[in-house]
Amino acid sequence: MLTLFQRDDCKLCDEALALLAAARAPGFENVWIDGDPELEARYGTRVPVLRDENSGRELDWPFDPASLQAFLAG
Repeated sequence: MLTLFQRDDCKLCDEALALLAAARAPGFENVWIDGDPELEARYGTRVPVLRDENSGRELDWPFDPASLQAFLAG
């Protein structure tokens, strides 16, 4: 399962969503970090971040189609 950590009103997050859609990424959960002190501390300067919940691997922005495909391939 994939999780995309993001913020409200985040242009980079919108770009990441568009890239995920273009890559036909498998379904993922959106998690907004705003208002969650633990998530803000962990991801605040890194969002958007795509996390593979099964392996714990994370892909920080900026990512491009090639790095996204490599991440998805495992």
